[in-house]
Amino acid sequence: MSLRTFKQVTRVNKPLSEVFNFFCNAGNLNLITPPSLHFKILSQMPLVMKKNVRIDYKIKLGLFSFKWHSEITEWNPPYSFKDVQLKGPYKVWEHIHSFEEKEGVTYMTDEVKYLSPGFFLEPVVDKFFVRKRIEEIFRYRQYKLEVFFGQ
Repeated sequence: MSLRTFKQVTRVNKPLSEVFNFFCNAGNLNLITPPSLHFKILSQMPLVMKKNVRIDYKIKLGLFSFKWHSEITEWNPPYSFKDVQLKGPYKVWEHIHSFEEKEGVTYMTDEVKYLSPGFFLEPVVDKFFVRKRIEEIFRYRQYKLEVFFGQ
């Protein structure tokens, strides 16, 4: 089964260095994650973000709690980084964060390649549950970034 893709571009009226530095602080994940996920970082903080850093956290999806282990597999400051789920609720989760500045405005692109659980029911699980939830999470993230950076 082929991977699914979600992509979102967020416009932030701040310089690239400021926006990228925000994402270099793993603790800021708490600020941009919907409260409904009950997100909690389990790794020892503070973390120095770089290639091969692993981040462990816990989330809740509905009635189920999951431990999620991810690793930064690519690190290209201040232009991009990639985190990959090593263990968690998805069969596959690869998240590329890209940053580009144009005239003092930063365009941050989130591109997620993922595969929902569910074996032969994966298309149904994705259509009715997973895709909608991913869209909600990234809409919330976009809103929180606008609030944080004073858009």
